[in-house]
Amino acid sequence: MEEKENQNLKDISKDSADVTKKVKDSPDDENIVDDLTESLVDSIQNTSKLLTTIIEKVDSTIKDEEIRKETKEVINKINNEILDTIKDSKRLLKDYVTDTSESKNNLFEEE
Repeated sequence: MEEKENQNLKDISKDSADVTKKVKDSPDDENIVDDLTESLVDSIQNTSKLLTTIIEKVDSTIKDEEIRKETKEVINKINNEILDTIKDSKRLLKDYVTDTSESKNNLFEEE
């Protein structure tokens, strides 16, 4: 099971590297936003799978009910932090795209 978790982390790392390459290679802001959005969705899905795997591992290996419950609470806190970060990132990305679009419009108006 640990090998699967390591593979998931490698996949996330590869996805991040792919996004970085796409950002460097892509001159169009709209394509960058689409690529970042797609990458974020992929990362969220991978993280969800990883957390599910961890919970399954906890259920199957930890026999002490109190420890299992506390471990799941920690995992849920991590999950909630991830969700909050995603919500904040989504808002920041939306604000950035809006600001960038407004800046471009202002540049064209001045010409």
